[in-house]
Amino acid sequence: MARTDPHNSARFWLSRSMPGLSLLHADFTAHDYAPHSHDALVIAVTEAGGAEFTSRGHTDEARENVLLVFNPDEPHSGRMGRSRRWRYRSLYLDAAAIAAIGAAVGVQAAPYFLHNLYGDAGLIAAFARLHGALESDGDALQRQELLTESFGLLLRRYSSLRHEMDTDPEDRMLFRRLLPVLRERHGDRLVLQDLADPVGLTPFQLIRLFRRVTGMTPHAYLVQIRLQAAAVALQARKPIAEAALAAGFFDQSALNKHFKRVYGITPRQYVAALAA
Repeated sequence: MARTDPHNSARFWLSRSMPGLSLLHADFTAHDYAPHSHDALVIAVTEAGGAEFTSRGHTDEARENVLLVFNPDEPHSGRMGRSRRWRYRSLYLDAAAIAAIGAAVGVQAAPYFLHNLYGDAGLIAAFARLHGALESDGDALQRQELLTESFGLLLRRYSSLRHEMDTDPEDRMLFRRLLPVLRERHGDRLVLQDLADPVGLTPFQLIRLFRRVTGMTPHAYLVQIRLQAAAVALQARKPIAEAALAAGFFDQSALNKHFKRVYGITPRQYVAALAA
């Protein structure tokens, strides 16, 4: 297991059973997750201890008797809180993996989950077995069965049709106009005016727009895009320092800090998982 610091350990790897599925097995005693989101469906099972998280304006606790679920692009943050330890297993499914799972279980629409916590003991056990099987070199047929069964139960019991969050249609329209600017210029040294001008807003109005639509500030959201760009560069086997600068981070140290705070592992661990 790869060591991250004296208080934490984590192992990250890509599944050989399904493209677009990645996994993390972590044991933290001192770690805070900055406000962030993933372009993936996140499912986590707590093995010991727990951690507080904030999502949708509420704070709750991930613990052993609940399954933790975050929709793609759903902002959230986390911290150790009252617990002295959080050992957990998590799965991350990108759009292609979600579509493949949906096809396997007969769900055509992209799933959306109305809650972050589900106290379903059978489902928690199913995902714990699945994660353990994906961590080992067990039988391929068994892994496929566990994948299909666990996600089939989750989707059929708890998913709703994907829907827009309760934001104003005009806000969503303005935000969609901003996304190409963010994605095309994420490597630039942007200021608020660069984002406000294309949609005719003041910098203050821009900040409020981002908070209403994403729950994050423009800078926090831009960091997410830069992290995704850095991950793509690392997948293309670019050096970490080069990936950091190309994505828009000041240097490799800045990438390391944000990568660890959002994903729980370092870029070097991510690269090692890709190589494996």
